[in-house]
Amino acid sequence: MRAIQLNSYGDPIENVDVVDIPEPAAPGPGEVLVGMEYAPVNPADLLLAMGYYTVKPALPSVIGNEGVGTVLALGVGVTTVKAGDRVVAPLSSFTWRERMLMPSAGLVVLPPQADPQQLAMLAINPVTAQLILAQFEGLRAGDWIVQNAANSGVGRSLIAFSGDRGLKTINIVRRAELIADLEAAGGDVVVVDGPDVAERIKAAIGSAEIKFGLDGVSGAAAATLASLLANGGTLVSYGAMSNSALSLNPADVVFKQLKVKGLFLGDPAHVASFLALIKEGARLIAAGKLNVPVAAIYPLSAIKQAIAHVQKGGKVLLDIKAAG
Repeated sequence: MRAIQLNSYGDPIENVDVVDIPEPAAPGPGEVLVGMEYAPVNPADLLLAMGYYTVKPALPSVIGNEGVGTVLALGVGVTTVKAGDRVVAPLSSFTWRERMLMPSAGLVVLPPQADPQQLAMLAINPVTAQLILAQFEGLRAGDWIVQNAANSGVGRSLIAFSGDRGLKTINIVRRAELIADLEAAGGDVVVVDGPDVAERIKAAIGSAEIKFGLDGVSGAAAATLASLLANGGTLVSYGAMSNSALSLNPADVVFKQLKVKGLFLGDPAHVASFLALIKEGARLIAAGKLNVPVAAIYPLSAIKQAIAHVQKGGKVLLDIKAAG
């Protein structure tokens, strides 16, 4: 069967290839055989290929951090899923292959009416957004959250989950053409980044306090969020799209007594909550409340083009079942 294999760490375009690997064995007790349908090509996949990620498989190895597929066969003792059910692969289980074995324990049966392309992106960004909200202690309906990287998968997921809980979001983007799209997705305030972005946000919300900030950019962008937070506010950092060190004004941290937290999806402490978080994300996708625009879909044979597309920007999926 076909799979995408990483041969050495470094340039991901040069070092990944479509290869033929042996078919999986028949599922053993407690296992299922899954035919993979779609898998995203995430920035984290490219970091893994470059050797920068925390997961470093012995090479050569199939890679791929998430994806969705359909159960083809069951091992002895499996009762929680059945053939034909659609499931999300366990995180970092190397999904860029046509078929794979998975332990049945912890698999979530996904709503059959939900878009499989959206479900393929369920295990990382929607889960991250929910874990971030859990870091904000004392959240109540009507509270304001401010975030940068609002057009990212995490950002759009945060808008969806916040709206579902009655929270209000302020969303900072880099391009004006994204404003209408994110407003349609449920963003309450959407503004383009710039030197006066803090002043424009304050004008938009009046006297309302912002107690919670979400930073996926780092650098000076984090300082902007901190400047907007009220006394005792919380800033959660989950990424560094700017490739810059976190920058904060000491006056904001010291005199406003801000809490600054980090969140890493791969922390083992989060594993126990994944099942419930995936179910909740699937519910929003099935209800049409969570949708991340997909820029392009490529077959496995075009993996190098898919990676190049991700490097330029845009959400990209692999159609694993596609011919060619």
